[in-house]
Amino acid sequence: MIKGLAITPPVLGRISIGKVVEKNGMRLPEKDDQFTITSQVQTRDGWVLHPLDEQLRKDQGGKIRSIPVRLLFNDPDLNFRAEYCLFDRTSGRPLCVGNGETCKRSTSEGLQSLPCPSPDGCPLAKGSNCKPYGRLNVAIGDDDLLGSFVFRTTGFNSIRTLSARLSYLQALSGDRLACLPLEIRLRGKSTRQSHGTPIYYVDLIVRTGLSMEEALAQANILERARRDAGFDQAALDVAARDGLLNGAFEDSDEEAEQVLEEFYPEATVTSTPQTTAISSYSSRKPKRDKPTLHDLIMQRTHSLQDQPAAPSNQP
Repeated sequence: MIKGLAITPPVLGRISIGKVVEKNGMRLPEKDDQFTITSQVQTRDGWVLHPLDEQLRKDQGGKIRSIPVRLLFNDPDLNFRAEYCLFDRTSGRPLCVGNGETCKRSTSEGLQSLPCPSPDGCPLAKGSNCKPYGRLNVAIGDDDLLGSFVFRTTGFNSIRTLSARLSYLQALSGDRLACLPLEIRLRGKSTRQSHGTPIYYVDLIVRTGLSMEEALAQANILERARRDAGFDQAALDVAARDGLLNGAFEDSDEEAEQVLEEFYPEATVTSTPQTTAISSYSSRKPKRDKPTLHDLIMQRTHSLQDQPAAPSNQP
């Protein structure tokens, strides 16, 4: 295994709420009240729809409000990774990732482990640069047991709800999350900040038409069948955990555009030619008049290191 490269669950496509549209040269978020399932192929017109998108729309009368899924792992933190993240607005490269206690930060001295005071107490997070960021991997259908569709979100309601549901379902099922028949469902709510306009977030529930008792019974049957066939779920969780820990940051350069669309949808994002993917960082770095957030962090780090130590009051 290549060291320094995070090994993430294989992705077959993306699940999103709404989309990003281009208006007057700017890429702006457009709200929607439905899911969209896309492939990993993007054209000038946007992301190409996955065949499952059309199938589910026909089944649900035109709008996808729920998607039947299974989880890949029994560990909630492997299915849904949520962290405080700070990305460069231009390149999409991760600069700092933390959990509220500790963080990994890219500095002039290289990658460092530092305390993480959360965005409210971090000077680098001013201006909403650092946000909660979650990635949920789910399997749709039975064609590829290890292939997944990823839902990325910076929404507080989705992150809090998904974290709670995964923890509760793991406890209720006796650590059989990967065997439960589930679905992700779109829910709406209004808040004071939304001024009465509904906002949408993602929930994870037992599949429609099943009671909790029926879902647990199905999970027990599936677990026994897998065990009899030699399926080692515990070993799969260990392999996935080791793969994620193999790298400092989960998101790669190839995912920069998808990250920027979720984090900074108001920024203009241009596709990077495939030939630059193997070039050095210095050759990829575009020329610009104004410093990026990464440049400012580097300058701040240098200034703190260059400051003379405070004089001692002791004789």
